[in-house]
Amino acid sequence: MTTSQTGEPALSPEIQAQLRPRWGVFISYSATALVVAAFLSIAYYPAEVQNWTLLFTDAANMATFIADFLEPNFEDWRIFLDKMIETIYIALWGTFLSIIFGVPFALLCSSNIAPWWVVQPVRRLMDAARAINEIVFAILFVAAVGLGPFAGVMAIFIHNLGIISKLFSEAVEAIDPRPVEGVRSTGASRVQEIIYGVIPQVLPLWSSLTLYRFETNVRSATVLGIVGAGGIGFTFYESFRAFQYDRAGAIIVVVVVAVMVIDIVSARLRKFLV
Repeated sequence: MTTSQTGEPALSPEIQAQLRPRWGVFISYSATALVVAAFLSIAYYPAEVQNWTLLFTDAANMATFIADFLEPNFEDWRIFLDKMIETIYIALWGTFLSIIFGVPFALLCSSNIAPWWVVQPVRRLMDAARAINEIVFAILFVAAVGLGPFAGVMAIFIHNLGIISKLFSEAVEAIDPRPVEGVRSTGASRVQEIIYGVIPQVLPLWSSLTLYRFETNVRSATVLGIVGAGGIGFTFYESFRAFQYDRAGAIIVVVVVAVMVIDIVSARLRKFLV
């Protein structure tokens, strides 16, 4: 080991390079922070963030809300449970349909599977489905098919079709091409390449993403009821409008418990699948 003139061990050139100040990285991070701060400053008044003081000046109203919510009324717990189960059914069917239709769209969105003249139009179509929120779709489907859970199913399905296709296509584009080339060398068709070379590589990740989206869709489905798309959201909205905050608090507890149970079960399934 070499030593410096002071008698201390000399550092290798690699370590010296690592310890040298990286001004370029520092400047880029600082510039990014300044840009973010500038955007936050511009959005401060349009977003009315200055009204945060109302949280304290209207403390009496907040105290009333909190007091009632902390004393939940479970008198109608059977109704809450039935509506929560209906909400889960909405999320289940919406997720199932988005997976069934999302797989072929994901393959068509993958640049390593489909040609560019197919990939680009399909991606733009999926962007449109993903850009519109579920509640907007729910309003449209309530007008089209009437009040009820089916409108919620369709809203979850269309919105998640865009999300699933994007997530699944990104997984497909990240695969190892060697198994696909091996299947191709046997004279397999394009469909056989996908079935035997692509699907086995992405199936564990697809399964994990499906479970995650189902968890998210359960939470989304609780909101769709506000516009009449079925589920427990409508019951919550009616309780809140009637100033029955104790009843609304009980509904929130039911939703939280249901989401926690689904999250625990999904986490165990993800560990098994991935």
